Amino acid sequence: MSDLASGNLTLPDSLRYLVVEGVIGAGKSVLACLLAERLNLRLVLENNEENLFLKRFYRNPVRWAFQTQVAFLTSRYRQLSALRSLDLFHRGVITDFSFDKDRIFAHMNLSGADLHLYEMLYAQMEPSTPRPDLVVYLQSSVERSLTRIHERGRQYESDISRDYIARLHEAYTHYFFRYTKSPLLIINVENLDFENCSTALDELLYQIVRVRHHGLTYFRSGEPVAFA
Repeated sequence: MSDLASGNLTLPDSLRYLVVEGVIGAGKSVLACLLAERLNLRLVLENNEENLFLKRFYRNPVRWAFQTQVAFLTSRYRQLSALRSLDLFHRGVITDFSFDKDRIFAHMNLSGADLHLYEMLYAQMEPSTPRPDLVVYLQSSVERSLTRIHERGRQYESDISRDYIARLHEAYTHYFFRYTKSPLLIINVENLDFENCSTALDELLYQIVRVRHHGLTYFRSGEPVAFA
């Protein structure tokens, strides 16, 4: 029986901390959960609902941008710092967010003195956060993001505008196509459904576990899977 069929998959020692990233509605949490289950990883999901300013921000971005951004910054820092203090990397960890993503939103939503203060806080926190061994970036379209946001029906996301999602897509594309801090695996998920297509998920698992990741790699569905 193959490793894929038996579910007996383990990450190499060089991959102890994985991150799944992408724009709102890209499917980060779903994929992170699937990979955590198949690879027996500790799963850490971002808790957006604990940010009490988020709903206010979507209704009035100018008024609530700074409070929302700082709340996210401190929350993400707290979650990632806990990973090191609890020594969870012996088992392996996967998250549906990176610490670096915070600056994408900050540079979209803040300016002037607010952005300067944010950058000071970020510079103090960033050096003590763990660096991912691999970032899996989910690339999708504005339309797909809007559809998924509508389908999941989160009340606090009901005021997100199409313009905001479009600008966010541009910001993510600009950032991750210049990203060099960790190996990066880019997946175009426009026509992929890892939750309901076991073949696509097996292909991704093969690429994560057996491919040596250096720099930028593209996931191409349809490539052969050959676990021994």
